[in-house]
Amino acid sequence: MKQQLLERFLRYVTINTRSDARSTQVPTTQGQADFAHILEQELAKIGLADIRYNEANGFLTAELPATKGVTAPAIGWIAHLDTADFNAENIQPQVIEHYDGQDILLNKALGIVMRTAEFPHLQEYIGQTLITTDGTTLLGADDKAGIVEILAAVEYLVAHPEIVHGKVLVAFGPDEEIGRGADRFDAANFPAAFAYTVDSGRVGCFEYETFNAAQAVITIEGTSVHPGTAYGTMVNAIKLGEMLDSRLPQTEVPEQTRGYEGFYLLTKFSGSLDYAELTYIIRDHDKTLFAKRKQKLVQLVAELNASFDKERLTITINDQYYNMKEIIEKDMTPVDLAVRAMKNLEIKPQIQPFRGGTDGSKISFMGIPTPNLFTGGENFHGQYEFISLEAMEKAAQTIVEIIKENALQTGKK
Repeated sequence: MKQQLLERFLRYVTINTRSDARSTQVPTTQGQADFAHILEQELAKIGLADIRYNEANGFLTAELPATKGVTAPAIGWIAHLDTADFNAENIQPQVIEHYDGQDILLNKALGIVMRTAEFPHLQEYIGQTLITTDGTTLLGADDKAGIVEILAAVEYLVAHPEIVHGKVLVAFGPDEEIGRGADRFDAANFPAAFAYTVDSGRVGCFEYETFNAAQAVITIEGTSVHPGTAYGTMVNAIKLGEMLDSRLPQTEVPEQTRGYEGFYLLTKFSGSLDYAELTYIIRDHDKTLFAKRKQKLVQLVAELNASFDKERLTITINDQYYNMKEIIEKDMTPVDLAVRAMKNLEIKPQIQPFRGGTDGSKISFMGIPTPNLFTGGENFHGQYEFISLEAMEKAAQTIVEIIKENALQTGKK
């Protein structure tokens, strides 16, 4: 399994599948569609059935039929085709065998070094085979590692027909990194009782709680006049934006929160004297606190508007996704299976609230509970991204073990 994982991963990461939030196409970049068609051929070689690429939503799906006579619930396995908003052109993966625990020179010409002082987790990979970037791009383990691990698992099941299993469904979709892909997911034609996104980090990481998420856009109309005659007339849109931001709780920001603590994040602020625009993301695990956070921004806009003779600030809030826990806690079967599988493999489950969202955040609310399983990668979305071959193997083994446990537990009922 290891060699196949390595070969596929090295081949896949060199394909530029960076998504583009400015595009209105589906997928947003051609590289994702090209990659999907490569995977389409791979699925056929492995021997999966009902392989379909959906032009309307950019998802590639397939199935491995259940062992004859097995009635275990169908499990879906989902990973995304795209990579994050970081340089993904000319990715040059580097393979370091028998890593010695020292600083890693990523790029000699540019003097780019991944230092253990900055990334102490490197010490946990001594003796393993690491795959890194050359320091100028991301790697793409998020989520091409998830893809190769799913492929390795289903390929293993095909090669070992003695392993009893229920129906296995796979789906590889676009534009997860820009939060759009799952919006078009065709849940009605993906008959899984539950699913897993394979899109988390270090070995053992497993999440079934995510943020509730929204985006707020606030526009400000100012009045621009010559500063020499501005007294009593000028309304500086930039200053109004700064005033609004200063009235938000200043400690409730990502850099000062953790665990279950929510936050406001000003992601964009552009403007001039006569017009300004602020974009916030709002996050909270608790649904009630999430609603209060949104109301807080609405209230601040109303208070500032009240000091003028006309409405100068407008706010638009759009919910993006919700905490999947609301769905999953109704039936903890996918969580229990994953925990049992990891313990069978002597992997310590690391279950924590996820300070973000996954495609599963949306798919869970489409009727398919979908928690998030580890890929084994670290430092996603940047030049210091890396993964170990051994971690990928553990992820693939965990997928197989969950599928085996699912059939076994069904037989006990």
